[in-house]
Amino acid sequence: MPLGTLDRNPPPMFRQGYSALSKLVFFSALALFLMVADTRFKMVLPLRAAIATVLSPVERALRTPLEVWRGGGDYLGGLSKALAAEDAARRQLAAQAERAARGEQLAAENARLRALLELRPAIQVRSVAAEVLYEAPDPYSRKVFLDRGSLNGIALGSPVVNEAGVLGQVTRVYPLNAEVSLLTDKDAAIPVLNTRTQQRSAAFGTSLGGGMELRFIASNADVKEGDLLTTSGVDGVYPAGLAVARVVSVDRKGESGFAHILLAPTAKPDSVRHVLVLEPLGLQMPKRPEPEVPIEAVGKARKAKGKPADAASAAASAPARGASR
Repeated sequence: MPLGTLDRNPPPMFRQGYSALSKLVFFSALALFLMVADTRFKMVLPLRAAIATVLSPVERALRTPLEVWRGGGDYLGGLSKALAAEDAARRQLAAQAERAARGEQLAAENARLRALLELRPAIQVRSVAAEVLYEAPDPYSRKVFLDRGSLNGIALGSPVVNEAGVLGQVTRVYPLNAEVSLLTDKDAAIPVLNTRTQQRSAAFGTSLGGGMELRFIASNADVKEGDLLTTSGVDGVYPAGLAVARVVSVDRKGESGFAHILLAPTAKPDSVRHVLVLEPLGLQMPKRPEPEVPIEAVGKARKAKGKPADAASAAASAPARGASR
C-alpha cells in the first residue's frame, strides 16, 4: 500500500485538542462573565425563567408521591388529634356546665342571704372598652395611653382591667385619650385581699423586673407561695374580687420584723391590647356625711381667737335654746 494513502490522523480517543489549561481559563472566564452579566445586567434572568417554567411540571410530578405520602400521614394524624380534641372539649364543656350550675346556685343563695339580711344589692359597675395606643416614653415609669378620654366618659382614678385581672388606674385624663399607671409602676399601690386567709394588705409596684411586692407584712404572717390576691373593694375605687397578683416568693428574714414578699401580676401589661375602663365605685356610692361641729365648739374657738361669734351661729343656737325650754 502506498504510504500516501495512509490516514495520519490520530484516533478520536487520542486527539488532544486544546490543552487543559486553555479549557480551564476559557470556562472560568465564561463563568465569571455569566455571573457578572446576571448580577449587573440581569441577562440570564429570562433564560432562568424559561428553564423554571419548563421544569415546573416535571418538579410537581416528581413531588406528587411525596405529597401524597405526607398528606395521608397528616390526615391520619389530624383525625386522631381531632378525636382527642373533641374528647377534651366535651370534658371541658361538662366541667364548665358544672361550674355554671354551682355559680347559679351561689348567686341565688347570695340573693336570698342579702334579702334575709336586708342588704342593698351589689353595685353594678359601668365600663368603657378601650384600646392601648402606646407606652409612655418615660423609662422610669410604667404607663400606657388609651384611645378613650373624658369625651367618652373616662373619669380620673378609673380602674383598668382585662380578662386576666387588674392592669392599673387612670391617672391623667385628656379629651381624646387617657394615661394609665400600671400596677408595676414604682409609684402604684392597690389594696388587696388574700383569698385563702381573707387578710387585707396593700401591694406596691417595684422598679425592678416589672413585678410587685407586699410591704409592711409581719415575718410570721400567714402568706404562702401561690396565694391569690384580689381587690378588697373597701377603697371605693376597685370592685371587690378582681384578680391582682399571685405570691411568687416569701423571704422571712430573722433580723427584720417584716417579710419580703414578691408578687407576679395576673394581667401581663406587655401583651395587652384591649382593656375595660371601669367607673370608680366612689362615683356610685352615697356621699359621705360631713362631720357635724357643735355650735359651742365654734363659739369657743372664735372666743379663743378674740373674735365674737357671728350672727349665723347665734341664729343657729336660738332654736336649740327654745327646744331646751
